[in-house]
Parts: sequence; structure tokens; C-alpha cells
Amino acid sequence: MSDPSTALPSDPRRVPSAGDRPRVVIVGGGPGGYEAALTAARHGAATVLIEERGLGGAAVLTDVVPSKTLIATADVLDQVAGSPQLGIRDADTGAAPTGQTLDVDLAAVNRRVKDLAAAQSADIRASLTEAGVELVDGRGRLDGPDRVEVLDAAGERLGQHEADVILLAVGARPRELESAPCDGERILNWTQLYELDRLPEHLIVVGSGVTGAEFASAYRALGSEVTLVSSRQKVLPGTDADAADVLEGAFARRGVTVRSRSRAETARRTDDGVVVTLTSGEEITGSHVLMALGGIPWTADLGLWTAGVRVRDSGHIETDRVSRTSVRGIYAAGDCTGVYPLASVAAMQGRIAMHHALGDAVSPLISTQVSSAIFTSPEIAVVGVSEEDVLSGEAAGEVLVLGLDTNPRAKMQGITEGFVKLIVRPGSHTVIGAVVVAPRASELILPYTLAVAHRLTAEQVAGTFTVYPSLTGSLAEVARRQVLDSQE
Repeated sequence: MSDPSTALPSDPRRVPSAGDRPRVVIVGGGPGGYEAALTAARHGAATVLIEERGLGGAAVLTDVVPSKTLIATADVLDQVAGSPQLGIRDADTGAAPTGQTLDVDLAAVNRRVKDLAAAQSADIRASLTEAGVELVDGRGRLDGPDRVEVLDAAGERLGQHEADVILLAVGARPRELESAPCDGERILNWTQLYELDRLPEHLIVVGSGVTGAEFASAYRALGSEVTLVSSRQKVLPGTDADAADVLEGAFARRGVTVRSRSRAETARRTDDGVVVTLTSGEEITGSHVLMALGGIPWTADLGLWTAGVRVRDSGHIETDRVSRTSVRGIYAAGDCTGVYPLASVAAMQGRIAMHHALGDAVSPLISTQVSSAIFTSPEIAVVGVSEEDVLSGEAAGEVLVLGLDTNPRAKMQGITEGFVKLIVRPGSHTVIGAVVVAPRASELILPYTLAVAHRLTAEQVAGTFTVYPSLTGSLAEVARRQVLDSQE
């Protein structure tokens, strides 16, 4: 990601002066697009949002909201199946619950998934309409640096919109292998899983990044046999190594088969399932296969060349830290920029773009303040500098880890996996990074995100009251131990 002071324009396009409303046109209705539209409308701009696949984009309709809704069901099953030590027994047989004694109605689960996604999309539409945003159904494409044309599904032109400011927030689509085309029935990408009405007997997941790990964890909890094909030695490459180790241990305990250092070459349907062929020549037979191979930005037919917008070799739009592209007045946000594939980052990029374009003072996106979570069981959440950064010498830091095995609330809830990791600057003890591995780690990371963003010290974190008993107690306890260690 470029620095705002280099290469890209130093100031936004001049928008109309007092008395005239700036014309803002946004292409894409995902988090980057709709948050930008709300921001622009609240600033008094005449705002148009063009979207062809539904408001909320992939994040709401086919990705984040659906997957986390599915995972919510999986979490409940996982908790009950893992709770015999809490004294829970079957009312009829007196047997302890296990994964084999529980069942899930996948058709009902997926109906709920799609209903919630549709409801969230409707809420977004209502918010945009109330804010005065003009909503246009169609595909937006640049027609020069200050005009966006609208096309229908067949590519016919429906109209055009002149713009003082343009934001491109078109998102990304699932990457597929030519040798394993997804059919929506047996060979699936992550947008197609919610059409299943029966639980896969054996789901092969190709790809051990965030998407692959999340679905492998979820479908195993739901009751499917799961094989995860990973091209790396460990799952979740690029994630905290200790966190990946915990997840691999959880996979082993729950019965997920991980085929490390293996790469899928092809996938083909059989009469009653699929066969995935590895580059080694070995074949894995299952009922379904999920191709979780990352995303490709929707930028190929966006008309970027007509305006001179620069793109990287990957197809991602080049932006700086305030979301500017190489063309003055044209901004971009979300997965099409390749900054971080996170809905929260897309939304922040969109808001930053509008604040900057419309003349507000704005803070640029700071990557070390971005928190993210992986919704496996247990969850993994991170923020700021990583331990790998410290070990490689990229950052100076002290690292302290505290397992949840000493936490009283964890004991009460039967939590046996997880830890808290705190990274501080030597001397000042300013918090610069953290990792939380625990149930609901996505919620627990917020105090550390605040600490990183506001440069709090370990002493300040340690001196903050926490509820007893609570998992947050470990967040303060690890800081307290760091303070004590530094005094010895």
C-alpha cells in the first residue's frame, strides 16, 4: 500500500463550491460502498450508488454474514458436544452428548442463513434511502475520469452519471481452478454452500487459509467428515504460529484430517461424489469439495483504462492510505484494492475516501491498528505487530503469553484451549500487538485494539478493572505479568 505522499495525486478533484452539491457516484454496494454513500450523503453530497448483485455485496449476501451465521450453529453444536464434564446428559438415555448423538437440519440452517442475509441487505437499503442516496440497479463502469455508465445484465447501456468524486468498491469473486470448475452441486465455491439441503458426508476443503479453516472447523462441528488439503506445512499461513498450532490440535482432537504440503490439481464429479487428485497423483474421494483458494477482484471490465486508473498485476486497484487511486477524484475501497480482505477495512476505506474527497480532515488507514479474527473453534483474533515481526527483527518488542488454563471463567465453561499474547515495546511497554485464541476472541480483541490505537502501556492495561470471573481477566493479567517481569 502506497504512502499518501508518493506517486498518487496530492489533492482531491476540486468539487463544486458553496451553494452547489458535490456529485458523488459509488460503484458497488458492499461495506466500502454503502458506508461511503452514507458518509457522502450526510455531508450533503448528491450521492448515487450503483449495484448489480444486491446491497451489502458479498460481505452480506454470500460471504461474511452467511458464513458467520452458519458458524454460529456449528458453535452451539460444538459447545454441547464438548460439555460432558459440565454434567449435561440426554434426558431420555442419561448419556453424555457427543458429536454422534447430535444432528443438524442443514436445509433449515441455510434457510436461516439466507433470510438473515436478506434482512441485513434490506436494512442497508432502508438506511441508504433514509439518507437520501439514489440507488441504481445495474453494473457501473467508468467512462472516463468523471463519468460512470450503467449497464444491464446483458451489457446494454441504461444511462450515465456525471461525477465530481467516484468511488470504486466492486469487491472480489472466488478464485477457481480451470481443472475443477465449480458446479454448485458437488464442486463448490464458498458462495454456493448455502444451496445445500443435506449435510455433506465427507467435505474435502481445498485451501487452508482463513476461508478454508473456518469452513473445515464449521462442517466438522456440524457432523461432516472433513479433509483439509493444505499446500503449506501448517494451516493458516501468515497467522500467529502458536495460534495455528492450537487450531491444528483442535482439528486433530475433533477428527479433521489435514493433508499438509499437498496441492490439488483437479477435482471431478463421480456418480455419487467427487474425486480430488493431488499433484502427487494421489486421489481423495469425498461427497463434496469446497474450493477455498482466495479471491479475484471484479476489475476486469470496470473501464479502468478509460480513466487511466493504475492496477497491479493481480488486478487490484492501486490506492494510497486515504483510498486515492492514480487519478484525481477517483477513489477505491474494499477487496478490489487488495489492502485487507476485511469488511471492516472496506468500510473504513470508504468512509476515509469520502471524508478526504469532501474536504474533511482525515486520518489515513494505519495497518497496525487493524484487528481481524478467524472464526474457527476456537476463534483467533490479532491486532498490530506480530511475534514473527519481532523474531525477524522488523519490530522491537517483548512478547508474553498466558494460557487460559489458569483463568477461572475458562475452567467454569470447560474451555481447555487458548491463550492471550501481548507484545510491547521494550522500555516504554507501549502495547504494539496482541493475539487472543479463545471462544469469542473476535469480541475479546477490542481492548487490545484500543490499546494499540491509543498507545496505551502494559501498566495502563494492567491497572484497568476487569470483571471477576471473566475471560477478559486474562487480558489484564498478562499485562500485569509483563509489568512484574520488567521490575525484576
